[in-house]
Amino acid sequence: MRKSRLSQHKQNKLIELFVAGVTAGTAAELVNVNKTTAAYYFHRLRFLIYQNSPHLEMFDGEIEADESYFGGTRKGKRGRYTVAVPNTQSATLLPIIREQVKPDSIVYTDFYRSYDVLDVSEFNHFRINHSTHFAEKQNHINGIENFWNQAKRHLRKFNGIPKAHFELYLKECEWRFNHSNLKSQISFLKQLVKESLV
Repeated sequence: MRKSRLSQHKQNKLIELFVAGVTAGTAAELVNVNKTTAAYYFHRLRFLIYQNSPHLEMFDGEIEADESYFGGTRKGKRGRYTVAVPNTQSATLLPIIREQVKPDSIVYTDFYRSYDVLDVSEFNHFRINHSTHFAEKQNHINGIENFWNQAKRHLRKFNGIPKAHFELYLKECEWRFNHSNLKSQISFLKQLVKESLV
């Protein structure tokens, strides 16, 4: 992030409003800046979140996998890691899961047919049948379902997101889900902005 012409006070206010989930248009009015300026600042915050997200680490243990749709096909895993994919076919999903999940991990999914390939893979695969119940003892995908609900609620307020920036918005939702304390979010973003100017 290049040095901003905005005062430190206005930058801090924009960060606080971003964390509060306010749209750039509303933030522009509240901080008394141009809407384009607020939108650009929010875009840069999303980009910093994306750059600093742990999207290269591998998961092990118990993993929840599920797909969700946002005006196109999208895929997410565990409720703590998300990735946009062109489709939800087995040939697309398995390489992504293999890249992110350590062998012998337990992977919980629903009965979506693209997950059939996990039955003969290196993972321990358990399915949850949503038509009869959402959990079976410790077997569930409630965490990822909760994430999708929260993400859709947050994204709905934007009345559409440019496809080119969708992954940034998705990473923002992932970050919000993983770090729910608002004061910590503000502190984290202020630190990211400060470090990006060095």
